[in-house]
Amino acid sequence: MKALVINCTLKASPEPSNTHALAAVVAEQLAAYGVDTEHQRAVDLNIKPGVSSDQGAGDAWPGIHAKLLEAEILIMASPTWLGRPSSVAQRVLERMDAMLSETEDDGRPVAYNRVAGVVVTGNEDGAHHVISEISGALADIGYTIPGQAWTYWHLGPGPGRDYLDDEHGHGWSHETARAMAANLHGMAQALAANPLGAPPS
Repeated sequence: MKALVINCTLKASPEPSNTHALAAVVAEQLAAYGVDTEHQRAVDLNIKPGVSSDQGAGDAWPGIHAKLLEAEILIMASPTWLGRPSSVAQRVLERMDAMLSETEDDGRPVAYNRVAGVVVTGNEDGAHHVISEISGALADIGYTIPGQAWTYWHLGPGPGRDYLDDEHGHGWSHETARAMAANLHGMAQALAANPLGAPPS
């Protein structure tokens, strides 16, 4: 079984990413279940604006699209900016919009029988709003969102230290990250055993 983490940080490599660090806790637990997880930092790629799966020459999205179709588990990871998902997360979701019209030969949407969850970091509140926005978009596309398939960390109101700089709250965030991994893996197994078919015509 494969998982794909799309890290929607605004920080280009090699700058350390708080969002990657928390997503890595989920990936570590998935590895305990035998899941192979790949991480992609979207800001490092030339993902062009648009709502198709290929925006032409130089567009890096077709490679990510292929990885989405190879993975049974998707983890969208975003920092919180102004109480909302990052602009990079919005770009990724807009490109995933094309999957709404993509189907298998039997008419089943390509996102069916795949599960997704959300990781959020930030030093301000708004995590539940970010989780709701991203989860709702992924459900629209066709992903199955298990219960409590999320984790987050934030320091509290106002400016402050980042996840990588402050141990406060890590215990809770890591516990929910491990629960997230268990729920994602369990639902992915259930869908593999009893897959959804194409919607009735």
